[in-house]
Amino acid sequence: MNTIDQLALAWFGFWNALAFLTFAYDKWRAGRSGQRVSEMTLVLLGAMGGWPGGLIGMNVFRHKTAKWTFKFKYALALLPCAAAIWAWWHWR
Repeated sequence: MNTIDQLALAWFGFWNALAFLTFAYDKWRAGRSGQRVSEMTLVLLGAMGGWPGGLIGMNVFRHKTAKWTFKFKYALALLPCAAAIWAWWHWR
């Protein structure tokens, strides 16, 4: 495995884990009426490369799945995430 592959693995691994854990944290805070994570933060985590982790978090924790406006914004976050994956694959 070359250096760019290792970097991409670390990048996507970090953002996916962070997105998954942030969805879990936000769900936990929602049940306790505490300070919530903004929707923009959740969408940005997906756009940075954590889109699959966030999607899994949405489904595992059943969080933000009924809110169609958020699901639309999160679907749009797939575009920069997919572009990053394409760029890594193209230039590896």
